Amino acid sequence: MSRSGRPVTLACGAYDRIQALASGEVRAEGLELNFIDLEPEEIFFRMAHFGEFDVAEMSLSSYCMLVGRGLRDLVAIPVFPSRVFRHSAVYVSSASGITEPAQLAGRRVGLPEYQITAVVWIRGILADEHGLAVDSVEYVQGGQEQAGRTEKLAIELPASIKVSTAGEGRTLSRMLADGEIDALYSARAPSTLTSRPGTVRRLFADHEAVERRYWRSTGIFPIMHLIVLSRELYEEAPFAAASLCKAFEESKRRAYERLQLTGVLQTMLPWQMAEVERLTADGGADWWPYGLEANRVTLETFLRYHHGQGLSPRLLRAEELFAPSTLESAKI
Repeated sequence: MSRSGRPVTLACGAYDRIQALASGEVRAEGLELNFIDLEPEEIFFRMAHFGEFDVAEMSLSSYCMLVGRGLRDLVAIPVFPSRVFRHSAVYVSSASGITEPAQLAGRRVGLPEYQITAVVWIRGILADEHGLAVDSVEYVQGGQEQAGRTEKLAIELPASIKVSTAGEGRTLSRMLADGEIDALYSARAPSTLTSRPGTVRRLFADHEAVERRYWRSTGIFPIMHLIVLSRELYEEAPFAAASLCKAFEESKRRAYERLQLTGVLQTMLPWQMAEVERLTADGGADWWPYGLEANRVTLETFLRYHHGQGLSPRLLRAEELFAPSTLESAKI
């Protein structure tokens, strides 16, 4: 048993930075963790609708929506298990003739949900970096590979932002390949990118180069997910927030160590060491930081996007997202 009085269920993807915690190699002080490895969409749905887990990976956007609405059933800690550059997540129909972001104005753009974090980042980056106003396109919401997907949380958007639904039995992946929508913003590549070659392509063909330039110029490595605790756990065991922060940090440190082992590669990437050296040159020894201050610019940029896109009724402050005990630590 844990000091909270019971085992604590943690639902999260089994990523390399989580592995030491998931396996029990790293322990969270005072907590007995029961780790469950699930796909993010399932975790988010079950946590948002039913609050099934004590600790869980959570969509940054969904959490900000809850905070903005004054709902405090969840308490976050500044641990970010998922970060992804999203220039690679803009897909266009070959029939659209679109070759640059400005040409998306006036077009139909599919998205699995208006509110998902990846899509918030894409809209914000295209507005900031390429001058494409958020309300200059018509959005089509629906299931990417399975028809009938809806927003996981109800949303009310400004009148200037137009969102329609894909329609019964229709998937965005097929609509994109058929030219029924001009583009798709999605964290997951549409199946038709490979199943129907020549009909779908990425807007940014050399997305890695674009994303590296973006990182160097802004210092932003976009955050997708954070870790949340149930209010029940947080109130019965207030120490859990800081304890989990320490454990996630230690698990990540061990992942860095494994990436730098030269005797045997820890991944199947042949030039893993070269990539580690490039990342260190661009982002320092800790290119995947946790904590508020190390991520303030990234978080404040996202919060600006979130509010500007009609998803939070006011501009949230980064500090109000997290348990107070995780915003500073003891020094010796």
